[in-house]
Amino acid sequence: METLLREPSSLFHFDRTRQAAPQVFEHMREQILALSLQPGTVLSRIDLAAQYGISQTPVRDALIRLAEEGLVDIFPQHATRVSRIDVALARQAHFLRRSVELEIVRTLAAAPDARLIEKLRTTVDRAARMLELNALSEFSDNDQAFHRALYDAANVPDLHALVRRQSGHLDRLRRLHLPTAGKAHEVLRDHAAIVDAIATGNAVRAEAVLREHLSGTLAHLDEIRAEHGEYLK
Repeated sequence: METLLREPSSLFHFDRTRQAAPQVFEHMREQILALSLQPGTVLSRIDLAAQYGISQTPVRDALIRLAEEGLVDIFPQHATRVSRIDVALARQAHFLRRSVELEIVRTLAAAPDARLIEKLRTTVDRAARMLELNALSEFSDNDQAFHRALYDAANVPDLHALVRRQSGHLDRLRRLHLPTAGKAHEVLRDHAAIVDAIATGNAVRAEAVLREHLSGTLAHLDEIRAEHGEYLK
């Protein structure tokens, strides 16, 4: 597979107040997590530089950062490829995320905030509209926004960044699983239940729903492997 950015370079606009390398990293990371750049895709620095309209140096720096997160494999003097999904790393990311978010929902349920509840319910309503339109990419982004709001409300936004850096393999597994019949509706149902539990101050219920919610993808690993085995290690 050859390098191909699904979003043409003409549609990608650099913020001239920021360095190019972090922006290339962020954009490519999004493409990898969305599976627009699929596992096994060869990433040519020359091709990428041409598509972004920049020199190879920021592309090289972006690829190094992606390699640090395990999202690309760099073989010196040979090739750079989007990595296959490492299930062991996905399990570790799940353990980390579950541990942090269980504490977050417990904290939020202990002191329900009306503004947060309104914000979360708005996010759930938006997700429902996206689901009606079968806009799964936007639905996935909204899923991330829902969880980010929980971290922000608990005043631990830096932990969200940490968990996200460790979750590339898990996020790709979740993206593979999302189109499965009924999966998106389960996500929507779980989000609504988490909000209700926090709103009523029911920490036990919030934790139980979150635990089941975050385990949904790994519980179906055999089916995912059967359908997308070429993407997994």
